Amino acid sequence: MNDLVQGADGQNRCSWCGDDALYVSYHDDEWGDPVTNDIRLFEKICLEGFQAGLSWITILRKRENFRKAFDEFDFTKIQHYTETHIERLLGDAGIIRHRGKIEATINNAERAVEMRNEYGSLAKYFWGWEPQVGSRVQSMADIPATTDISKALSKDLKKRGWKFVGPTTAYAFMQAMGMVNDHLDGCTYSQIVEQKRKAFKRP
Repeated sequence: MNDLVQGADGQNRCSWCGDDALYVSYHDDEWGDPVTNDIRLFEKICLEGFQAGLSWITILRKRENFRKAFDEFDFTKIQHYTETHIERLLGDAGIIRHRGKIEATINNAERAVEMRNEYGSLAKYFWGWEPQVGSRVQSMADIPATTDISKALSKDLKKRGWKFVGPTTAYAFMQAMGMVNDHLDGCTYSQIVEQKRKAFKRP
């Protein structure tokens, strides 16, 4: 299948990760694994927002810089950022220097604190949007850019005041955080992720 690529280790992978070591590691060790850590959930939805108009590998290569720049994505700290912080971030060549996205991250940190206060955790909220029926993905063409659930999640987040959380961003977040398993059928990691999802205790 053209949508699969076999690595030097003999493992079949979704072709989107290519042979870039960083991308392969992300595909093997992170993408699709269920996540409940609030900091990681917040980081991911913010980075998906920064990705808008760019490729994910661009963001992935800058992720450690983003973590340093944004206090490891501790939203309880980011919510207190001021214009001084924004100016510092706009001068940081290690991240995407987009004022709108930087300001959105600060805004979203405030919204994340509100969400945690309401639900007890971000994980409790986000995992409430997990689709109840999964499907085997045969090819890249089978993977949607948005779904009815990602559209509804996006709409709800926007109603709560979150920014840069459109339906495509919401679905990419769902894929990465393990709420759906979009590893292709035939990818070595499809079954690995499925087993993790079966053993996973929902919040």
